[in-house]
Amino acid sequence: MKRVGILVGREQTFPESIIKSINAKGDGKVVAEMVKIGGIRLDEPKKYDVIIDRISHEVPYYRATLKRMALEGTYVINNPFWWSADDKFFNYCLAAKLGVAIPKTVLLPQEKYIPDVTSESLRNLEFPIDWEGICEYVGFPAFLKPFDGGGWKNVSKVNSLEELWAEYNKSGTLCMTLQEGIEFDQFVRCYCVGQEKVLIMPYDPSKPYLSGMQYVNIDDYLSPELHARVEKDVITICKALGYDLNTVEFAIKDGIPYAIDFMNPAPDAELASVGEFNHNWIVNEMTDFILRKLEEGFETPEYRWTSMLNPARDSKKKAVSKAQTTRKAAPKAKTTTDTTKSKAKTSKTKKETPQAKNASNSK
Repeated sequence: MKRVGILVGREQTFPESIIKSINAKGDGKVVAEMVKIGGIRLDEPKKYDVIIDRISHEVPYYRATLKRMALEGTYVINNPFWWSADDKFFNYCLAAKLGVAIPKTVLLPQEKYIPDVTSESLRNLEFPIDWEGICEYVGFPAFLKPFDGGGWKNVSKVNSLEELWAEYNKSGTLCMTLQEGIEFDQFVRCYCVGQEKVLIMPYDPSKPYLSGMQYVNIDDYLSPELHARVEKDVITICKALGYDLNTVEFAIKDGIPYAIDFMNPAPDAELASVGEFNHNWIVNEMTDFILRKLEEGFETPEYRWTSMLNPARDSKKKAVSKAQTTRKAAPKAKTTTDTTKSKAKTSKTKKETPQAKNASNSK
């Protein structure tokens, strides 16, 4: 029997729904439950085949525990090693290189530092910062937000250099990015499961959270061409990041979908927030993905940083190795000469000895 664990925070409906769905469809062969852990030993045995992680980004103990479990063969959604190394600014740079439209973005030095970091520690920093040049590049309105944050925490919209300074001075030790504000015509939030299934949801970020008004049901919200491009960009991003569960947000201006937020490996899926249709979609698709992968077998990641940082090269090595193994295992094709020699050898072997001939004649 396979076991799926759910590691959660304050959310209620998604954990309950996914556990119920997996247990119903698992037919006794796969069982889902809440993860229960205490002190984790160095030689802790494997307890779960799959864990859906919804909270380790907020709890370091959970993150360290998941890394330990991954080494024992537990498949974690999403990969705790890559998630730990990830940040939104890097993601913007990566997506831009992959051809996804990204708003103009600048990574800013921190406004404050921990006590042990002194002016001598920061001799490599340019001072003063070229604020005018940064603002000229990004433009206004713009959004000041943490380079690795989530959940719209510490995000501010600024319309002038003075507003930017005021908000920046409140950021403390957070490392921030300043990003061009896209005055969008349309806005969508997209679920992605298994790096292949995409649900595009019309979305109004100006509405308050849990108001039931953020997700708008509008038929044919995007043109077929725009729908196809958004779906392609979502899959491109999630494959590049290696996330099996993620949300990607696009601000669409003049027919161009700008990806503005896509490091959401524990995306909101609460019924009251995303609505019944979207909630049911993510529960069903996540259930089917896990059950299918448990049957087919998850590809075990190689926990080496070279593999994490250069998956294309690693995949090429695996392909070459597999091809070499296949060639060694395949039987050598017989030539016409080989076949003739084989037949002659068989004929010679079957030639009766005098004793055998006599025995045959005596019957």
